[in-house]
Amino acid sequence: MKSNNKFYTSDDLHLFKFAKNWKKYFSRKVSSYIKGDVLEVGPGIGSNTLFLIENAKKISSWTFAEPEKNFINELNELCSKLNFKSEVYNSTIHEVKGKFDTILYIDVLEHIPNTEKEISAIKSKLKPNGTLIVLVPAYNFLYSDFDKAVGHQKRYNKNLLVSEVDLDLIKLFYLDSLGLMASVANKFLLKKSMASKSNVLFWDRILIRASLIFDRITNFSFGKSLIGIFKN
Repeated sequence: MKSNNKFYTSDDLHLFKFAKNWKKYFSRKVSSYIKGDVLEVGPGIGSNTLFLIENAKKISSWTFAEPEKNFINELNELCSKLNFKSEVYNSTIHEVKGKFDTILYIDVLEHIPNTEKEISAIKSKLKPNGTLIVLVPAYNFLYSDFDKAVGHQKRYNKNLLVSEVDLDLIKLFYLDSLGLMASVANKFLLKKSMASKSNVLFWDRILIRASLIFDRITNFSFGKSLIGIFKN
């Protein structure tokens, strides 16, 4: 199977590591659903993990499934900092052993050509009443040179995500309404295939902070990213 992060480089992931406000924002929206034995699929260098753990319920263990071997050393280093059982698989979900209370796909599902096969694997790894948390880029009309450069197969709306995942839906909502406007500008005006550090910092320090307000005003009805929380 192709690597989930085949088109991401270490430089790309280290660049978006600076988006701390964004990571705090989406993590707070999902972390109350994270508990028990956790599997994080396609974590890259693990830059989201500590944010996801911060407000989570009691965690028994944390397993990483990362197919890109160049990221494994950083994930092993991260494991050494966690105060519960953790391990790293240099693989996709298909090779991971065991079953899990929570499975995380943070900016991963959009990279996978055969989502039907992937969802089947997720179902086989979820415990009864286990939870799947998915974060994906929103709106396929915004598919841009950036999406192509980082290996996105597509972007999602609510109907598409629900139809592909085929699990019981708990919650479904958009985040980052102001970031959506930036994505529109990039798609039709700037046409940049990769963000610079200054772009990331502007988005994270200005637009994300504004989205904290506007997302509530608009009742999370649109945004740059889509989050789905599902139950087995």
